[in-house]
Amino acid sequence: MLTKKKKAYFKKLLTRKLEALLAERPVPSGEDSVPVKEGLDFADQATHEAEMDLSFHMKQRHGNMVAKLQEALERLEEGTYGICESCGGEISEARLKARPVAVLCIECKKAQEADEKLRGAS
Repeated sequence: MLTKKKKAYFKKLLTRKLEALLAERPVPSGEDSVPVKEGLDFADQATHEAEMDLSFHMKQRHGNMVAKLQEALERLEEGTYGICESCGGEISEARLKARPVAVLCIECKKAQEADEKLRGAS
């Protein structure tokens, strides 16, 4: 269970990270989906498609991190922040400092990664 002081620390940390992400909001959808110009050679067309794909993935990661930060702030308010969603144990303060949006303790995260590796997931 987090003390009031630690709760305030993590609230400030999460809020700062969220504000920083929202300040660097990526280009809204549609603005970068310019159709490929006629007459581009295959290399230019491939480069354009690769840039579009990268832009899409960056927006997706940005949105995912914003959601994770918001969820972490909600858990903090509910009193469930720092509690492993798998085993119910405490997530170490060191882990929360390194990964403030963590929902699994290090042991459960290692088990999850080992399971994913066995299943061939990346």
